[in-house]
Amino acid sequence: MQQPAPVACQRPASLYIGAQVNPSMSLPAADPATLTPLSADERARYARQLILPEVGPAGQRALRDARVLVVGAGGLGSPVALYLAAAGVGTLGLVDFDTVDTSNLHRQLLHDASSVGMLKTESAARRIHALNEHVRVERHDVTFDAASADALVSAYDVVVDGTDNFDARYAINDACVQHGVPLVSGSVERFAGQVTVLIAAGAPCYRCLFPLPPAAGTVLSCAEAGVLGVVPGIIGTLQATEVLKLLLGAGDALTGRLLLVDALAARFETVSIRRRADCAACGDAARARARAPRTAQARPADVTPRALAEELQAGARPLLLDVREPMEWDLVRLADAVHVPLGRLQDRLGTIPLERDIVVYCHHGTRSAMAAEFLREQGATRVRNLSGGIDRWSRDVDPSLERY
Repeated sequence: MQQPAPVACQRPASLYIGAQVNPSMSLPAADPATLTPLSADERARYARQLILPEVGPAGQRALRDARVLVVGAGGLGSPVALYLAAAGVGTLGLVDFDTVDTSNLHRQLLHDASSVGMLKTESAARRIHALNEHVRVERHDVTFDAASADALVSAYDVVVDGTDNFDARYAINDACVQHGVPLVSGSVERFAGQVTVLIAAGAPCYRCLFPLPPAAGTVLSCAEAGVLGVVPGIIGTLQATEVLKLLLGAGDALTGRLLLVDALAARFETVSIRRRADCAACGDAARARARAPRTAQARPADVTPRALAEELQAGARPLLLDVREPMEWDLVRLADAVHVPLGRLQDRLGTIPLERDIVVYCHHGTRSAMAAEFLREQGATRVRNLSGGIDRWSRDVDPSLERY
């Protein structure tokens, strides 16, 4: 039997026993001798799954040893986490800083009315443990941003993007590219959704599809555009399916393909997508930079909102550079900040005193990290990125600031 081709990953998580190996998409195979036999309870629980030749006892044991990170415990994260737990994925990491709201309940089936006001990770862990006591839940009650990305992604075999904001999407993608971890991406709006598998086996990354975040106000959130509650269930279930296929090495993953779902028209369509040689994250130049020896010049540091607040209170006066879009600036801003949207940064470079202590911020910290790196390359020696952006500032420092 042909063995699955390895994909760069933090740890081996799968073994495929069957007749339809797809060497282009599977994770490294585990040695059956290293996998603990299934218990009687596990054999009974997964009986209908075990009889599948694509799974079998070895595949089930591999699922049990797998570690999957689900970013977002909401509409997409709910079916992903529930089905992966039900299938026997041994460790689920859940990332979400938010609490359960009544408006979540029509689509976020990890939670119920008794969970309102509870941290989503706490509510989700309770539900998963009630479903399958064999699953270990690792809670991460944090914002997924450039500051937390590396530590989170590097500890898991596969990452699932169930977020609803672009800053997090780009931070997830960039960390997965850096660590070579497959990323199962999904998104929904109104009656439609998309699913793809990124980064695995030479597949493109998210920046290959969308090099830069859209301008603020050009893409409506679910809160603004609405979403039929069942649509995240469809997309999230498809995401869970792709994760299981990756872990088992079975079937054809959605690598190099984007699945478009139109629930209103009952139409599924697949389009081909390719890795861009000029991609800023996974392109040829980016790979060359990753292989190049590190220089003595350090990358921009992060500063937490609380640490920055303490500096300001002590009399420090760094230049606070806001790189969000004008609509975001009009909604809420930090006092005494200077506004230069990320897309205008190069044109406005002459107006920025690079010799000063500069703290760059955006909504969640992803765009500002890119801006800080750009300023460092232009000669700024004291530039820092506000970890978690103005959203984290409003939660950790000044709750009176409006969140959006």
